[in-house]
Amino acid sequence: MPLEKESVAILLGNEAIARGAYEAGVAVATGYPGTPSTEVIEALARAPDVWVQWSPNEKVALEVAIGASFAGARALVAMKHVGLNVAADPLLTFCYMPVKGGTVIVSAGDPGMFSSQNEQDNRHYGRMARTPVLAPSDSQEAKDFTIAAFDISEHFSAPVILFTTTRLSHGRSTVSLDKRTKPSRTLEFVPRIQDFVMVPANARKRHPIVEQRLDALREYAESCQFNKIELKDRDIGFVTGGIAYQYVKEAFPEASVLKLGLAYPLPKKLIADFASQVDRLFVVEEGDPFWEQEILSMGIPAIGQGLSGACVFPRTGELSADIVRRAVEAHLGTEVSFEEEPQEALPLRPPTLCAGCPHRGVFYVLAKCRLNVTGDIGCYALGASPPFNSLHTCTCMGASIGEAMGLEKAMGREFSRKTVAVIGDSTFLHSGIAPLIDVVYNRGAVTVVILDNGTTAMTGHQDNPASGRDARGELAPRVDLEALVRACGVKDVSLVDPYDLEDTEMAIKGAVSRGEPSVVIARRSCALTSGTARPPVRFLSERCIKCGNCFRIGCPAMEKEDGRPRVNETLCNGCYMCVQLCKSGALAEQEA
Repeated sequence: MPLEKESVAILLGNEAIARGAYEAGVAVATGYPGTPSTEVIEALARAPDVWVQWSPNEKVALEVAIGASFAGARALVAMKHVGLNVAADPLLTFCYMPVKGGTVIVSAGDPGMFSSQNEQDNRHYGRMARTPVLAPSDSQEAKDFTIAAFDISEHFSAPVILFTTTRLSHGRSTVSLDKRTKPSRTLEFVPRIQDFVMVPANARKRHPIVEQRLDALREYAESCQFNKIELKDRDIGFVTGGIAYQYVKEAFPEASVLKLGLAYPLPKKLIADFASQVDRLFVVEEGDPFWEQEILSMGIPAIGQGLSGACVFPRTGELSADIVRRAVEAHLGTEVSFEEEPQEALPLRPPTLCAGCPHRGVFYVLAKCRLNVTGDIGCYALGASPPFNSLHTCTCMGASIGEAMGLEKAMGREFSRKTVAVIGDSTFLHSGIAPLIDVVYNRGAVTVVILDNGTTAMTGHQDNPASGRDARGELAPRVDLEALVRACGVKDVSLVDPYDLEDTEMAIKGAVSRGEPSVVIARRSCALTSGTARPPVRFLSERCIKCGNCFRIGCPAMEKEDGRPRVNETLCNGCYMCVQLCKSGALAEQEA
């Protein structure tokens, strides 16, 4: 978080959101780490006078923010787009309640799926929840829109969704800084059963109020300062917003633009006025044809992703200025206005588990044992890649255990003797406890391997309830995973070090053979955070018999030279898994 004495800073979009929340007097900030939203909470964790926490999952994070709002405190909750699926249950009911303290929900989308399993467009949640959605287009707007979101939330008594994307979240631009302003109201909780207890009798009374609020928001959209017309060349006009606005301005700097900073609800009169002033209207948006559908439903001809017949812009992936320019010019039948130098295609660099990653030992064993493996969201999803090829499903957070249970019930008990569910420590606490209870309760025989590396690694090593530290890195109570698993009803629980390949193999083989719910906890700190690295492995070429075992763990520090191993000392962190596998003693520990 930039210092108060600074007046301008170059910030990530996520850092600018955090700064906006800080300046707006946010009191409580919660979230669950998920790219591309993670830095919002990380930045706020460095701010004074704000309670900041990582919650076990997004649903809990939103519920904490709702509780703070009940007291009149301003609250922010941050998550990636799929996280809002987890938080949708409280969101859609919270929108029926009057909001006392402004509540902002940061929902970071991931067009192009750089780190996600889908490309869902969360503007739909605004329409479904009847709540406003703001879409900033750069870091300055990210800060300004966040401040405004708290005001809008309190004025209209509704939570506000701040809709961002990867390019905005992780792009940097200059931001003007101001001082923190705390709301003057006194914090207190006044029980209001008719407003805060959404039993059917109360919810029925609140629903008409929600619809009236939406009508008021539609009227506000017409004069909202974040919706603005930029009239220039009237041959073509663009309706756009968010980061797509930057692409349009770069590709067609002289074109007329209607910028939608308030992404929902839309200003119908403003759109109609703009459309009447241009010859052809294009709608440029990442994700779904959300605005295009709304505009076409108003009877206004518009060209976008093909709902009107002509598909100009792609429906998948991330946009760019070049994609927008080429798409429009191809549709208009004009030539490309400038020549680009040909660029060489960059070689593919698929992600891989880090050198020394403790998950490598587990996946080596799973591949060796030829087990069916249901997977989960996290670094261990890379177990699906060569050389392991030993992760066979990956759907969403916590799904591995339920999917293993479903396979067993469909294929029979014997199938469970060849099946393992893998899940990380943070993911297990996020949404793995309930399916494990389901296995016990419904008499399953699923074997679960909890890959406990002591952190939420894939999103940047954030702490979680099992790591023993909180969002600020301070000591916190630590969940005892073994005790928790036993409390779920699992009797067969074992703890292994995944660097000990023999012990890991024995534990997993034993677990799948027992015909009862079993959990193997493979505990070893992430190689990038443990600080326990030893000197690089040394290679004695005269001993090598070319057994190839050292390559089966897929370590990027192991390279081939004339068919024999070679240790890349700049990558090797001395986990010595390859030493355990070497049949000839050619790979050995460095001498002290």
